[in-house]
Amino acid sequence: MTDVAPIGVFDSGVGGISVLREIRTRLPAESLLYVADSGHVPYGEKTPEFIRERSRRITEFLLARGAKALVLACNTATVAAVADLRERYPRLPIVGMEPAVKPAARATRSGVVGVLATSGTLKSAKFAALLDRFATDVRVVTQPCPGLVELIEAGELQGEATRALLSRYVEPLLAEGCDTLILGCTHYPFLRPLLAQLLPPSVALVDTGEAVARRLEHLLDEHGLRRAEGPASARFFTSGDPAMLEALLPVLWGERSEVETFA
Repeated sequence: MTDVAPIGVFDSGVGGISVLREIRTRLPAESLLYVADSGHVPYGEKTPEFIRERSRRITEFLLARGAKALVLACNTATVAAVADLRERYPRLPIVGMEPAVKPAARATRSGVVGVLATSGTLKSAKFAALLDRFATDVRVVTQPCPGLVELIEAGELQGEATRALLSRYVEPLLAEGCDTLILGCTHYPFLRPLLAQLLPPSVALVDTGEAVARRLEHLLDEHGLRRAEGPASARFFTSGDPAMLEALLPVLWGERSEVETFA
């Protein structure tokens, strides 16, 4: 493996592009491969066995294209599959996601933290362990968000349907007095502009994209795989409709790109 090899990143859909943007900001010389498994979105409603199988298949796809490191830009996939992938590929630098419980617990002033996440993440033992470790001195109020990922996948970032659903999910958290809100799915950072309209300015939003990019940087340095200078490139693949992702990339990624098919 050489430092000029690309970094592989995947998610159940387009949400992981929020993490991809943080990686590009922190590691601008790195070439990137991104797989959106939109043909099977959302992962939050799938079984752990199904998610592990998809994660293995996507990892093999990315490794076949020379990936030197892997980022699971999906909380649900991390819960279900990151341990399995680390066991299968012990020499591969692998970074997973987890809800930002620790920074949120530090940031709250009211002592109440809200969490927007998928059902799969909220029910996981990993999430429970995070609460036990970092949130013993605060009250955490969780809110599963069925239907939200699907709207984001469709590019509905500002529409009335998205506004109505998101409002329904944040209102109970505000009623409980939360002043810090964890975006516990990589799709949700794309709703920051809409959340800014729905939330008081005093409510802080926390996600883990930047922390993941920092962790990736550390692992690349540790393995001698960090690329010092470009040119960098980004290739996109999807198991869904390539035309749909191509239409979303200017909004989510900030530039146009051809999208290739992944089964």
